[in-house]
Amino acid sequence: MESPVNALPASPLRVWVVSDGRAGIENQGLGLAEALGALRPIALSVKRIGWRGQMGALPWWLNPAPLRALAPGADIAPPWPDIWIAAGRATLPLSLRMRRWSKGQTFVVQLQDPRVPAGAFDLVIPPKHDRLQGENVVPIVGAPHRVTPARLAADYARFEDQLALLPQPRVAVLIGGKSKAFGLSAERAAAMAHEIELPVAQEGGSVMVTFSRRTPDDAKALLSARLRHLPGLIWDGEGDNPYFAFLAAADYVLVTEESTNMTTEAASTGKPVFILKMEGESLKFRLYHEELERLGAARPFGGAFHSWTYEPLAETERAAAEVLRRFDDRAGNG
Repeated sequence: MESPVNALPASPLRVWVVSDGRAGIENQGLGLAEALGALRPIALSVKRIGWRGQMGALPWWLNPAPLRALAPGADIAPPWPDIWIAAGRATLPLSLRMRRWSKGQTFVVQLQDPRVPAGAFDLVIPPKHDRLQGENVVPIVGAPHRVTPARLAADYARFEDQLALLPQPRVAVLIGGKSKAFGLSAERAAAMAHEIELPVAQEGGSVMVTFSRRTPDDAKALLSARLRHLPGLIWDGEGDNPYFAFLAAADYVLVTEESTNMTTEAASTGKPVFILKMEGESLKFRLYHEELERLGAARPFGGAFHSWTYEPLAETERAAAEVLRRFDDRAGNG
């Protein structure tokens, strides 16, 4: 007997992730999209945009014809997606017009605080520490990300021969770099290396160190030189990135305080997360770290390791469920 028409599986939701292509920004959108895909079939497209001339440096309202101002290769054209997920200031000229262009058919999700009225979008998903509120605002702890148990297991399997025999405790060291509020001088890097080296050596453990694109060269060189004598692995930026494998293998995670992405990813593992002090100060980041402490996920690093347990953060999954709930409500499928 043939199945009735209404029993046929629904077509995959067409989801676009739009950003300027920077890894930290794009991965937030991909994390949310992949979480949507875990709940419902999707057809995912990644769109990396740029602007002609100096248009990208101008405020969104000075870009009156954004489709014509896009740099070649952006591929922003109909048919429009069912769900548009955008992150970063560069996407605002497009996100703010997408509902009109699609005649209300595209559900527009903007990540982070867009710094324009949230009512211009269907949903805004900022970090809680931005303190943005509104009917169509769903704040989350940290940022959307791509860490899942399946991804950690798969990446660990790729690097297992390099990591499995490292002495425990295995300490993942995630080093960021300069941001608007924080810096990492050579002096601070040297002190940080000393703070890490002593407890690892005392416990007979090992380190798994990775740097971001923002890590200053002198700080990277100093940390690498001071920690190289310990058992472990320091990724030099060549070949496959073992970042997710490090998270999978770690007994403890150390992460510099300026990175929302890395801290949220670490806290999604359920492993003890310690925050490494940088140079600088930020009220928003202090609020974020206090929230992580309240949830039991992270603590300031005091020069010693200790274990505790907590419920791994699942904010990306919560945000994805809310996107689909509101999408269905608007479409009348709720």
